[in-house]
Amino acid sequence: MADSIALLGSTGSIGVQTLDVARNLGIKVSALTAYSDIDLLEKQAREFRPPMVAIGDDTLAPELENRLKGLGIQVLSGPEGIRAAAAVDGVDKVVVAIVGIAGLLPTIEAIRNGRDVALANKETLVTAGHIVMAEAESRGVTVFPVDSEHSAVYQCLAGNRKQDVERLLLTASGGPFRGMGYDELRNVTAEQALKHPNWSMGSKITIDSATMMNKGLEVIEARWLFGFSPEKISVLVHPQSIIHSMVEYKDGSVIAQLGQPDMRIPIQLSLTWPERCANEFPRLDLIKSGVLTFEEPDMEKFRCLRLAYDALEEGGTMPAVLNGANEAAVKLFLEGRIGFCAIPQLIEKTMLAHEVNTSPELDDIIEVDKWAKRMVGDSVCI
Repeated sequence: MADSIALLGSTGSIGVQTLDVARNLGIKVSALTAYSDIDLLEKQAREFRPPMVAIGDDTLAPELENRLKGLGIQVLSGPEGIRAAAAVDGVDKVVVAIVGIAGLLPTIEAIRNGRDVALANKETLVTAGHIVMAEAESRGVTVFPVDSEHSAVYQCLAGNRKQDVERLLLTASGGPFRGMGYDELRNVTAEQALKHPNWSMGSKITIDSATMMNKGLEVIEARWLFGFSPEKISVLVHPQSIIHSMVEYKDGSVIAQLGQPDMRIPIQLSLTWPERCANEFPRLDLIKSGVLTFEEPDMEKFRCLRLAYDALEEGGTMPAVLNGANEAAVKLFLEGRIGFCAIPQLIEKTMLAHEVNTSPELDDIIEVDKWAKRMVGDSVCI
């Protein structure tokens, strides 16, 4: 079990739940970071007393420093401050819960400083999986998935041979619009899309779940986390969210991981593996759970999932384009500037306009991300 962690993105949904786990297990917190929620960051810093905190918004640093004066906490700011927190001394694991591509460089920083990573940031592996996993391997660093689906696969693979795997089965709830027709989707609002039937998550990931882009990003993540080709990674809609994912083996056996739809369970496992620690989280009652059902995903209605497979097949910088365009389009949807069905349309338009770099470096990926976001913004402004 980790004795001490650095938590990047402490004020978001995953960050708050990570601190709940740390509190329950008595894990020391050596660094906390947030982008702009200075009130919650101050409260967390006062409780956990980390040696270092970092605020992404430089303009808020003086106020945060004043609030924490006399507590012996170093206050840093900006991207450099976040990266410094990722490399802070004396930690066993860095939890990356930053949303978006902003999590990429801090993850690389943690790995290059020899820190094991509990990764809750999809975009890091989606945009630069080949770089991140190569860095981790070369430095003997473990990247442990926090996503419930990848945590489930990790557990289902334990003790088995990779060459015996037939396919990975990532489950998806189907989101709030699973039973709706395409014409109905044209009129859904951000408020409706933010009402996930099973999980409590941040706004961006909740919209991604509604479009099924979330599952597409997880397919790309799984390719890099576990080293399987895209044709060995399938998606299965499971509305009850009880089975978090499965692995099918060549002898016909299917191993599944089940549990409550509670992110604290995979978060805790990412900090304690291979140990399993007792907790007070709600237990799964299979009698009360009732019937478990499964469906094929509709990739025509939920086009984002198909686009993710397309981007993975193209490779190179295309997944970064997919991710950047999606981030920009989701932001526009949440602001009420585009409709729900415009999200995949804008992503596809941006992907079609991109000339793939097949061997990108980190700087290339950052630039492609900026380009994709500009393309989406320019398309809407026209």
